[in-house]
Amino acid sequence: MREGFRTALRGTRPIDWVLAGALTILGVVMMVENITVSDEKMLADIEAGSMYHLHSTHTVWMLPLWLCAPIAVLFWRRNVLAVTGIALAVVALHDLVFGWQGRCGSGLPLAFVLAFLCAITVERAKVWLALLLSTGLVCAVLVVDAITGPDVIGLGLPVTFLVFGVGRAVRHRTEMNRELSGRNEELQDLRDRRAALEVADDRAQLSQQLDGLLQHRLEQLTYAAESAEGLDADGSRALLESIEAESRTTLDDMREIVGLLRGGDVALAPAPTVAHLDALLARHTRADARLTVSGDPRSLPATVELSAYRIVEHLVTALADQPGARIDVGVRFDADAVEIRVRGPVAKGADLKAAAARARERAKLLGGSVELKVAKGEANAVAQLPVTV
Repeated sequence: MREGFRTALRGTRPIDWVLAGALTILGVVMMVENITVSDEKMLADIEAGSMYHLHSTHTVWMLPLWLCAPIAVLFWRRNVLAVTGIALAVVALHDLVFGWQGRCGSGLPLAFVLAFLCAITVERAKVWLALLLSTGLVCAVLVVDAITGPDVIGLGLPVTFLVFGVGRAVRHRTEMNRELSGRNEELQDLRDRRAALEVADDRAQLSQQLDGLLQHRLEQLTYAAESAEGLDADGSRALLESIEAESRTTLDDMREIVGLLRGGDVALAPAPTVAHLDALLARHTRADARLTVSGDPRSLPATVELSAYRIVEHLVTALADQPGARIDVGVRFDADAVEIRVRGPVAKGADLKAAAARARERAKLLGGSVELKVAKGEANAVAQLPVTV
């Protein structure tokens, strides 16, 4: 039995206990007054115009029957139409058994609460059934009400319609908010996918560049090796030195390309380094962009220099270049690593996640990492790049 009771209460929330408890207390107060009030007091109230009719009975049995209606509100989340139907049946049976009684003080709040709960819960196909049950409950409360009389039904029904309409408006707004939230999640997912596609595209370009470079240089080295036939010792030595120099150049170019996520940079200009960060920040002409260098500044391997520059470039591009904005870039040279800090307000419409994804891919090529935090529209990124000699 205890397990069945727990099952029946499953899904009930604290607010449901408060709501059902308040309506139950109103019901107890109303029915106790019906039981204890004297006929002399009622006659005086009728003469004064504050009461419509004498009570048909003062039996105590009207209390437990009436309480079945507000207590049922506790289970409205399971089936609000069933709860409203139970309340209507209880009130109608109360009318038939006990006749004229004071019910409006407890019955009208119960009817309005159930009308609102029906409105925010039921689907469109069951709206008219919910409205019918709600109006029927109001009529059952007032039809033989000794305090107000049936004439008040003309006022109670418009109030019920108003409460029901407010509930439908709340439901509509909630559904719109849920739909907007779902669309925002879809847009966020699309942005993440786009960032992943951009990174994949960069990797494809990187692969093509590596393939083209290797084929071209290998053809050059093969041609040089084939031309060694018939050379004397000095000529052979010179050719081997030339092949060694070309091999070193090829290796340096490969390292430089591996440090890139976008193709074409090398062909346009020398690979940028940490020393070029001032020029990068100078492009933000309206924001207050500042570079701070600490630790032991020194020349780093070309791949580290280029990766450090590109990481700052990816992140700074997503920051706001506007008056009053402050962009801080810090580079700290440690013994075995370089730490890069980028902080500033995020530009409106900027895809910060895509920029961070590019920066992380750049760092991963060297075994480094990039951590990004965003709070109140301001981004704070920390990158760690290992330095191997």
